[in-house]
Amino acid sequence: MRNPLSRNVVNIQPSGIRKFFDIVSEMKDAISLGVGEPDFDTPWHIREEGIYSLEKGRTFYTSNSGLKELKIEICNYLYRRCDLQYNYSNEVLVTVGGSEAIDLALRAMVDPGDEVLVPQPSYVSYHPCALLAGAVPVVIELKEENNFKLTKQDLLSAITDKTKILILPFPNNPTGAIMDYDDLKDIVDIIIEKDLYVISDEIYSELTYGKRHVSIASFPGMRDRTIVINGFSKSYAMTGWRLGYAAGPALIIEQMTKIHQFAIMCAPTTSQYAAVEALRNGDSDVEMMRDAYDKRRKYLVHAIRNMGLSCFEPLGAFYVFPSIKGLNMSSDDFATRLLQEEKVAVVPGTAFGACGEGFLRISYAYSIDNLKVALERIERFVKKHK
Repeated sequence: MRNPLSRNVVNIQPSGIRKFFDIVSEMKDAISLGVGEPDFDTPWHIREEGIYSLEKGRTFYTSNSGLKELKIEICNYLYRRCDLQYNYSNEVLVTVGGSEAIDLALRAMVDPGDEVLVPQPSYVSYHPCALLAGAVPVVIELKEENNFKLTKQDLLSAITDKTKILILPFPNNPTGAIMDYDDLKDIVDIIIEKDLYVISDEIYSELTYGKRHVSIASFPGMRDRTIVINGFSKSYAMTGWRLGYAAGPALIIEQMTKIHQFAIMCAPTTSQYAAVEALRNGDSDVEMMRDAYDKRRKYLVHAIRNMGLSCFEPLGAFYVFPSIKGLNMSSDDFATRLLQEEKVAVVPGTAFGACGEGFLRISYAYSIDNLKVALERIERFVKKHK
């Protein structure tokens, strides 16, 4: 029989995050610090709006690009939080999570052979989505000595005649690094001079500590060459609702909507009504969750450093990315043995790119009680293997 599988798909490795999640889900008394999912329930008033939409029989398709009321609220949100102005009718697309928006943007913008710059360590989807779109992903290594930020020098050294898109993954998963105004200003001139486009994944934009998030699309000359990706999973604890969005120039959003139209039709209607409520009345919920994450962040960084491990202080998202380079084992070995010996699941840094070797991603989207127990186990493991 002829091989039914695509070589392109077969050659892509499965997510390194899910590997450990699948194991721990079947392990009794295990504690998982591996999945980037808020431990908070979706706020009740948001859930209630979803329930109400069902009670009212709002179970039909919305337009392909999304519910009008939701697109208007997205535009209002982006203006008041990021000083960005978009036309709801043709510059916003509601998607099934932020991940679909990343996939659509790449498929709408690249031709085979175009190069896509992927700073790593970073979210697991960028590299495979570039490959699936027919592009050539080019990795830029983000270094701990630069606080895991994308520097002007690193960007310049990666650009070739074939470079078309830069993925900008800040606040960053897995490192927790952010790019503030001055950091972004350093690279804007290069992006414009080299005529690049940017896919700016801002899904953690509400989860920054000490500094307010700045979108690269807000800089002069950048709005028309940036697709802003965001969503509701992280900020509003709505992971299972599967809702995200993209905002950008109409000519790009139009083509993204075309792909979305044929592959998905529209995002879930119930989720869209709930998201309207989240954007209109959810600011206090976001603030409450952010404050809780901040306390956990400080606690976790302090505890890890007290074990004798080096740990970069994250200023965004809800992850820490400690170094285990002083121990005589790889990131994958550490994570595997920690799970086997102490029943704690973390994610090896290599799940986010080869340059993640020597690091671990630990999520603090879990209760302090769980974190305390897990850290006691991790400390015991570290002492045993030093």
